[in-house]
Amino acid sequence: MLENLKEYHVLLASKSPRRRELLTQLRVPFNVVTIGGIDESYPADIPPMEVPVYIAGKKADAYLNMLRSNELIITADTVVVLDDRIMGKPKDADEAIEMLLALSGKTHKVVSGVCIMNKRRRTMFSTVTSVKFGNITEEEARYYVENYLPFDKAGAYGIQEWIGCVAVESIDGSFYNVMGLPVHQLYKELQNF
Repeated sequence: MLENLKEYHVLLASKSPRRRELLTQLRVPFNVVTIGGIDESYPADIPPMEVPVYIAGKKADAYLNMLRSNELIITADTVVVLDDRIMGKPKDADEAIEMLLALSGKTHKVVSGVCIMNKRRRTMFSTVTSVKFGNITEEEARYYVENYLPFDKAGAYGIQEWIGCVAVESIDGSFYNVMGLPVHQLYKELQNF
């Protein structure tokens, strides 16, 4: 599969263990690269649903001068959007609990932006998944935060963890997108790269 990638050394620019795991499942040989201090800010007038693809592009730009001609890099960013408000990664336990309680009983969007780039070409796309949370109590939110420490997760939760089992009533779209990498669409884009 993905024979067209054999000419490339594929790089995943991500600190996320979930993204590494998901790309591994595509059976694409790759190496992880990370550089610190990438500016992930965005203009205030960008619609929330477009922020992840904008940031994925900025992340890719940070690696452009380091890329060799035989390298292809994949960058990604994921956000949770509730009522047109971006919920990023929580700063602490109190903020994580606050985020989870805000999601309780509501439907939110998980948006991932992805950039695939080499020295000659760049492809960017985004994937949206709707996630409906059932009602959760403060005690349940606190239990999850204290036991799973979701401080590296947009919206303060990982769907593949305990909270996904007890809070997620339904999803419309890609499950893997909610984990942080829309592998179905990524696979299709890599086939055409």
